[in-house]
Amino acid sequence: MLEMQDPASGVKSQTQRLVITTIPHALSGEDIVAWIASRFKIDAFGTVMVAFGYIYPLQDHKRLILKPDASLYRFQTPYFWPAQQWPVEDTDYAIYLAKRNIRKKGVLELHEQEQYNNLHKWLNHKWDFIVMQAKEQYRAGKERKKPDRVVFDCQERAYWVVHRPPPATVSAMEQGMLRLVDPNEEEIIFTQQCIMRPRVKSSVSIGALVKYTTTYKQHDPFLAPCLPSSPWLTDDATYWTLNMPNVEVPTKMRVERWTFSFGELLSDPRGRDDFRLFLKKEFSGENLAFWESCEDLKWGTAATMNEKAQHIYKTFLARGAPRWINIDGKTMEVTVKGLKHPHRYVLDAAQTHIFMLMKKDSYGRYLKSPVFKETQKRAVAPDAHKRNGFCGPLTHPPRRPSLSPIVLRQQEEEQRAKMAASGPVDITQVMSKLEKRNMPQGEKLKK
Repeated sequence: MLEMQDPASGVKSQTQRLVITTIPHALSGEDIVAWIASRFKIDAFGTVMVAFGYIYPLQDHKRLILKPDASLYRFQTPYFWPAQQWPVEDTDYAIYLAKRNIRKKGVLELHEQEQYNNLHKWLNHKWDFIVMQAKEQYRAGKERKKPDRVVFDCQERAYWVVHRPPPATVSAMEQGMLRLVDPNEEEIIFTQQCIMRPRVKSSVSIGALVKYTTTYKQHDPFLAPCLPSSPWLTDDATYWTLNMPNVEVPTKMRVERWTFSFGELLSDPRGRDDFRLFLKKEFSGENLAFWESCEDLKWGTAATMNEKAQHIYKTFLARGAPRWINIDGKTMEVTVKGLKHPHRYVLDAAQTHIFMLMKKDSYGRYLKSPVFKETQKRAVAPDAHKRNGFCGPLTHPPRRPSLSPIVLRQQEEEQRAKMAASGPVDITQVMSKLEKRNMPQGEKLKK
């Protein structure tokens, strides 16, 4: 920083006009980039210096990057350098926001307004002191000349953008001065997107749940009966026969599920066959074939993984491939680079691209095609089995329970033990008992 500010060998600075204000000692982005490239033989170092607040922009304050054009910058005052390691206090930030609130007459940016309200709530016990300090600083700032006032405001704002960045932006100070990761690293951006994704209103999420339940109500075996009947309750296998994976004529409820989403269509083997027939007529069957090959690679055995990956590349991705698919150059570059060391998910980027292509283009035309309408017309709607004397989807006629073979064996063993314990049988006594049992009731009374 000291070398860059040297009047003789440093970056050339001059007075520049910003709208209607003349700013002294302003730098252009292209001059800073040229000086760094000639001094250090690297280009990206300037963006790091801007991200840490050693150089601040005079125009675009939200994006702390160095633009290699005529954009205006200035060197930050050493008092605001991160190397000073001043503690970033909430009280100082509250004074800054209160001062901006006075200057903007209560019109702050959304994230600043939210921070202002939170600090007002947390620091309520000394808020009078904060407002008093903000008014004094604002009054002192008005006494400065306009160029100095603009420069100081930009300095202060750049300092707080570095140390209190807006939401959904990456701060270079997150891991301190020894941070070795690029602030724009894809992993950080992806992680922040994942963190932000579930933050939706409860009314939206509940509405989506109600819509999903309403859509799938008739297809949930817990909420609606199976047609014609549940094979687990009636011992009738008709339901399984009608819903075999590759049955020739599907049921109407099964065809209806294909219209819910493209994922439902691909998850059903019968629906996938129907969609394949449509794509063949559209001369785009290679898209579905590629998607199925990627699924086979993802869920197949590890021993055949390399062989399958090479076969997919030669069949669908290589130049002059017999079933070449159309994907963008960036996705192709990532896929070809990953195929040097293939793994189960090496084709995920290309598979997702083809999936979205079929979902946005082919799926809608399939639902309007004669192929789907013919399948929908031929679909059967089985009637529920009639159950005499019983009602309800989960009731079934009572059955006589059969004894377990173990219980029968125990009874036989007990009978044999009784027979063995009773000793020899007297035939005359047995015959007399039988005669008495078969004797008419009147003769029994006489005797």
